[in-house]
Amino acid sequence: MSLPDFPWDSLAGAKARAGAHPDGIVDLSVGTPVDPVPDKIRAALASVSDRAGYPTTHGTPELRQAAVDALGRRFGIGGIDPVSVLPTIGSKELVAWLPTLLGAGPGDLVVIPELAYPTYEVGALLARAEVLRADGLTLVGPRRPKIIWLNSPSNPTGKVLPVEHLRKVVDWARERGTIVVSDECYLSLAWDTQPLSILDRDVCGGDLTGLIAVHSLSKSSSLAGYRAGFVTGDPALIASLLEIRKHAGMMVPRPVQEAMTAALSDDDHVDVQRERYRARRAVLRAALERAGFRIDHSQAGLYLWSTRGEDAWQTVDWLAERGILVAPGTFYGPTGGQHVRVALTATDERVASAAERL
Repeated sequence: MSLPDFPWDSLAGAKARAGAHPDGIVDLSVGTPVDPVPDKIRAALASVSDRAGYPTTHGTPELRQAAVDALGRRFGIGGIDPVSVLPTIGSKELVAWLPTLLGAGPGDLVVIPELAYPTYEVGALLARAEVLRADGLTLVGPRRPKIIWLNSPSNPTGKVLPVEHLRKVVDWARERGTIVVSDECYLSLAWDTQPLSILDRDVCGGDLTGLIAVHSLSKSSSLAGYRAGFVTGDPALIASLLEIRKHAGMMVPRPVQEAMTAALSDDDHVDVQRERYRARRAVLRAALERAGFRIDHSQAGLYLWSTRGEDAWQTVDWLAERGILVAPGTFYGPTGGQHVRVALTATDERVASAAERL
């Protein structure tokens, strides 16, 4: 099987140059949390650390109910049956294996955004399906895709899709029996506009048929190290995923399930984390713009989609000379050739240092 090279391996040279800066590296290349895990979540993790038995693939009833309640409180999403919630080992493994789990294979078409999280493409390739990058449905042509991926807010661009666009994709897909999968891992990080879930009544009309929403606690609760995510949506599709994952042993560890339940039951720590990112975003955005960058999209999410109007790797090198490491837009698709993705995931001290260097 031929897969693309792992993108971040190609940053080794730039990382070494950035690391040679007298004040050390400011790594803004990966969206990995740097803030401490809230105490109540750590306590929940430890509270069941003596459970010796296998965890349930479906997740505890308390976890599934906490997820439904959180979706309602935080995003106004109603009508979800807790039976149709399925915890996953983070979101990346789910993204990578979802086309295979949904039955995609040779001859099937998987549509992903033109600028996209690289694992969407990898997942289609693992299933040996064909990949098409397309933001507009007209580019798909007469073929019936097996799966269409949506991502709003977008990684890497921070673009938020309006309700009209989401509704149009859902209607188009239903006419063709296509599954729509919406990556909503950044839904809680809204800055300039409020993103909507594909499961919002204004998008789907209360009908979840053919729809799957992917959620992660990595960003909202700083749980990247816990590998904590879940999917929900069409009851029939979720039930099918559950059966396959039972056979494959794709189980979230019981202590992580307990931690997820605690995280989903509390909104205060989410609000605190959002404000941390909001403050870092303000500092970095102002510094980048003073340094001659233009920020495109970036209405929500964890990144600033930035350009100096030059080749992305030239910008990577320019920033590395100042001890700042970012990801070139080419990691996310051919049309990202003049942008870099600047993550908000560094401590306040490192963000301030980056701003000073800029």
